[in-house]
Amino acid sequence: MTTSETTPLLRDEDITARDVQEPTESQPQPQGTFARQLGAVDGFALLISIVIGSGVFSSPGPIDANVPSPGAALLVWLLGGVLAWTGALTMAELGTAFPGEGGIQPYLSYIYGETFGYMAAWSWIVATMPATLAILSIVFVESIYSSFGINEPHPPITHKLFSLLVLVVVSTANSISTKTSTRLSSFFVAVKFLTIFLLIVAGLTVVFIFVGGGRDFGGKDWHEKGWFEPRDTVLPDGSLFDWRGVGVWQGLGFYSTALYGALWAYSGWDKANYVAAELRDPKKQLPQSINTAIPTIIACYVAANAVYYILLPWKVVSTTDAAAVTAVAQFLGKGAAYIATALICLVIAGSALGNSFVVGRMTVAAANKNWIPHVLGTVGQIATFKVSKRGGAEGEDADEAMDKGESPINALMLNTVLSAIYILLGNMRILLTLNGLAEYAFFFLTVLGAIILRFKEPELERPVKPFIVIPVLFAIISGFVVVRGAVFAPVQASVLIGIWVVGVAFYYLRVLNRS
Repeated sequence: MTTSETTPLLRDEDITARDVQEPTESQPQPQGTFARQLGAVDGFALLISIVIGSGVFSSPGPIDANVPSPGAALLVWLLGGVLAWTGALTMAELGTAFPGEGGIQPYLSYIYGETFGYMAAWSWIVATMPATLAILSIVFVESIYSSFGINEPHPPITHKLFSLLVLVVVSTANSISTKTSTRLSSFFVAVKFLTIFLLIVAGLTVVFIFVGGGRDFGGKDWHEKGWFEPRDTVLPDGSLFDWRGVGVWQGLGFYSTALYGALWAYSGWDKANYVAAELRDPKKQLPQSINTAIPTIIACYVAANAVYYILLPWKVVSTTDAAAVTAVAQFLGKGAAYIATALICLVIAGSALGNSFVVGRMTVAAANKNWIPHVLGTVGQIATFKVSKRGGAEGEDADEAMDKGESPINALMLNTVLSAIYILLGNMRILLTLNGLAEYAFFFLTVLGAIILRFKEPELERPVKPFIVIPVLFAIISGFVVVRGAVFAPVQASVLIGIWVVGVAFYYLRVLNRS
């Protein structure tokens, strides 16, 4: 698989096989798969394509429902961007200190031991990635319904059935050939940028017409009410939530939940180390790329969300899981909403294809390490592939088969079943919190490990070395968000803990079997 095929799909929503091509040893080893041909401008463009995804179109509702004012919602988007920024710089430190093309699992294995690397892989395969695909499938369907003016607080079973259909179609597409998603990646990236650009143009048009003395084509609240003035929030079920009785501790719980929605949209910042593998001078160019790309993304996200509050009555924002479609329908009518829906559904489809693509690679990589059953590492057929004594499909054969376009069908079947369970038992807002808890628990451990290594191995060569305050800031914020979010959402936290307990038991059972 060539670099040009894989470059645009490197995020939790839009991601490639590079995320799972991890070395089998505890410490990542240089692999040198990709030629160093990119400059700082190329790195900037690559990071932009990695991070911007479908979250900016679907997260505004869940965020607005958990904050007291539109201004507070924009601050949440800003904080999410700062967290992504500090996290990306820290991940760049680890990626250049331990050259390779793997995810966070090798770092966790090196810092804390193999068990932690395994648990990160288990959590991604069983919780993070299936929940991500479930969210995308749900948002795809709800975007279509929103274009018809249907925003159900408790969607009927037909919505879930259509979400399952989307999931099956995506999984089937990747089962036919893994090249399906990579061939379409550039198209999906272009659609993302076009959609965000058109949204911002629409918002500016409304503002300029009104300032110029014309009538307000938007939601009116943007110039009649205070942006930071607390208001009663309209919840998806139509009830009102009064923020005046919310204490500080409870309020932090709401803000933590809101932040998970923003972090979903910024998902992909943790792939900054992949950019280093292709830059001519990563020590200089990687920080430049990060320090220009992430602020640009923050500006785009804050601007896009300000547009939602300009185009829509504020009471509507908190009730929709498809803010972009709802905003376009409000501004230009149903005809334009159908076009916007088509564009946004294309973005979501690209994200779903990318996720389905990478989870298969993740699962095969874990099977090759004998972390999960061998049968899940088969490629190109159902049942068994070619089992070696060390367990799983033989790594080189499986990787070669996938590079030829053959699919990890068993892995995709597992992910489809898990994602279907999440669709049937949850909704987008519940799954956003579950996804955030699952991801940021391990992001916290990874960045904490980077801080530990600063003192444990000060002589370690670090081509990229941000000020210590940057990883410390990330660790403090992410650690608090994980703990407070877990307390505020005990059901999701309990489900996640249960998944981890099963994972630990499964790991040690396999260790005993090997011995």
